[in-house]
Amino acid sequence: MNAVEYFLQSQAWADVQQSLGRPVHRRSGHGWSFLAIEEKNPAGKVLYAPYGPVAESVPAFDAALAELVDLAKSCGAVFVRIEPVTAGLDQDTAAAELKSRGLQPAPVNQQPELSWIVDLDRDFKDVLADMKPVNRNLYRNIHKKGVTFRSTQDPEEIRILLDFLHMTARRNGFKPQSDEYLTQVAVSMMPAGAATLFVAELHGEPIAAALAYDSADTRTYAHAAIDDTHRKLSAGIPLLVTMMADAKEKGLKHVDLWGVAPADQPDHKWAGFTAFKKSFGGREIAYPGTWDLPVNKPRYAAYQAARKLRDKLRAALERIKPSS
Repeated sequence: MNAVEYFLQSQAWADVQQSLGRPVHRRSGHGWSFLAIEEKNPAGKVLYAPYGPVAESVPAFDAALAELVDLAKSCGAVFVRIEPVTAGLDQDTAAAELKSRGLQPAPVNQQPELSWIVDLDRDFKDVLADMKPVNRNLYRNIHKKGVTFRSTQDPEEIRILLDFLHMTARRNGFKPQSDEYLTQVAVSMMPAGAATLFVAELHGEPIAAALAYDSADTRTYAHAAIDDTHRKLSAGIPLLVTMMADAKEKGLKHVDLWGVAPADQPDHKWAGFTAFKKSFGGREIAYPGTWDLPVNKPRYAAYQAARKLRDKLRAALERIKPSS
């Protein structure tokens, strides 16, 4: 199965983190590399390698892990947090391999455990053929209703997406990432060609928008929202297909539709998103999850104990809540 290269280990993502004031470290050696970010945590400082380190083999992974530990010690981090999605580990034995090296599962996964990939290294007609008929038909015919599509790498236009995200948040009752964060992402990545905003317009007025991140071979579908007024047009579907077609034209090999729910959890909070993503064809990809390697073991143990106590108290409070 073709591997996927992730933007979270790219120089463009390093630039985003630095622009947000976070110390960033990039290291590489024979068969390995990583981008690691210094973050703050209730335990203290954490050295986090999102979807990293990247390694060609298990020995290369061990070399990267040793470098991460040395770096953590030098910058005073309590623990190293990793997500070894392309680290030379076999998916079936990854958990045992990681535990044997002193790593333990993080309290929560930072990034999705499961993602949905559409492979583009074939004729685009075959990509379309794998989609549900309604998706293909919308892509081919929505122009008849006056809907057009365009892409932009002008950071000023991120406002279009932000406005739609606010609408979606009010409708669904969730809290989107802050305007300041997404604006900084746009300012850092769009001029560098590492992020693109795709916009659907009805008679020249925006009705949907989606932001995608690019690595060397993969486009990641990151944020998307539509104008409530025009929901019945379902412009988000042909907008995503347009994004895929554009990625194909640029020579990218995959589109990562990001996190999906496990098939055996129909009540998962991502179940609706998952059905939408799977309607475009593709394949599921599973990751080892987020893992911690304690560097200051007493501090990390205290952090874990405090988390468990907090979770127990929260559960107890939930049990004694009066029924409405």
